[in-house]
Amino acid sequence: MANKFRESQPQRTCAKNYKGYRSFKPHLASDFNYRCGYTDCSDFWFGGQDCFHIDHFIPWKNYPAQPNLKTDYSNLVYSCSYVNILKSNDEGDYIDPCTVDYNLHFTRDNNGNIQPIPGSAPAKHMYKKLKLYMSRYQIIWMLDRLLTTMDKLKELIDTTPDLEDKNDHLIIQGELANYLLGYINSLKKKAV
Repeated sequence: MANKFRESQPQRTCAKNYKGYRSFKPHLASDFNYRCGYTDCSDFWFGGQDCFHIDHFIPWKNYPAQPNLKTDYSNLVYSCSYVNILKSNDEGDYIDPCTVDYNLHFTRDNNGNIQPIPGSAPAKHMYKKLKLYMSRYQIIWMLDRLLTTMDKLKELIDTTPDLEDKNDHLIIQGELANYLLGYINSLKKKAV
């Protein structure tokens, strides 16, 4: 079964002008829902805004006669470092995350793996060039779903008046927390 690629479409809303494109980062983070424009991964898992990049959708370095591309907000994409580095100055067939609904070009399987929709040449190009098949994007999707479920469960626990039901929910919450802690501990061991 296919899942939506993303739940919320990013949209560029900043009307400010800056001399340096890096000054746009807080605006981009908000406009892109604190998620990579290309993978929809939360910046939280990468270390937040400080660790995310700003991609120039049209590489300004390829067009020295158009210096406005460097600071034109409509040309900027909030991006995880992996994708930005892979995209670099490539001008292949890319889809602007703010002007086109990525759900028309990508889906996710039940495990969160990104899949290009058959027939979408840009999606196929991006899938290969940006390595959207990497397991990191699937893992982050699963972690996001786990945290969302835990948040909903906490809200349910806080609003459930019946003590027996509340205890049942607390047990489930503990099990989910154990899964998350187990995963985080496995990451710590790999990092050493």
